[in-house]
Amino acid sequence: MNIAVSTAKITVTDGKVDENAVSKWSMSPYDEYALESALQLSAAVDGTITVVTAGPDRCNRMLTDAAAVGADNLVRIDVADLSALDSTQVQSLLAAAVQNIGADVVFCGKQASDTNAGSTGPGVAELMDAACVTLVSEVTADGDGFSAMRPSSSGSERIAVTAPCIFAFDKGTTEMRRPNVRGIMMAKKKQIEVISAADLGVDLGTASVSISGHTPPTQKAAGQKFEGAESVSVVVGKLRDEANVI
Repeated sequence: MNIAVSTAKITVTDGKVDENAVSKWSMSPYDEYALESALQLSAAVDGTITVVTAGPDRCNRMLTDAAAVGADNLVRIDVADLSALDSTQVQSLLAAAVQNIGADVVFCGKQASDTNAGSTGPGVAELMDAACVTLVSEVTADGDGFSAMRPSSSGSERIAVTAPCIFAFDKGTTEMRRPNVRGIMMAKKKQIEVISAADLGVDLGTASVSISGHTPPTQKAAGQKFEGAESVSVVVGKLRDEANVI
């Protein structure tokens, strides 16, 4: 069984919004759950895992980290400036790469934890004419298909689905594995296949949506703390005159 895992890089910053100022990039946490679940499924069915991402060469570290915990193949779709593409363009690249790999099933996170767009799974599924199950916490092989667990309005539900299919993972109870020394050393030798949109036969065209700028959230004023009975009149005055709640 060929299993593809689509991953996205996110920034690990202290409120910085300038990509050039970012010192560390990491895999989105939801994608980490997808990768762990793919590793478990692969072990159960003797499968092969290919991790795919789109972006510049700084994404290579993220792919190497995936190899350190057990990913078999690494593919990076070379995109110099990912922010210049809209979601549909990125999804077209990922869908083409997955089809090029010949994957039976695709695992991804439900959303990137920095943009929270949540469109990758459904978008790639639409382009591949594949089934898509979102908010997944667990996937197991079930005969010729798969069984997925996800939340429902009354608890949890188990969904049966056949390939081709895409599972978009939420955070679950699965404990993430950590690489050992041997895995880290082997990952450093793992070759990353770098391909372009042209290699995939994808004409990106022009982005229909663009980001005009980034701004950090407005800083809230520091709170005030009052203690003792003598402060009651002050608190009442502030609630009445400033907060307008009494």
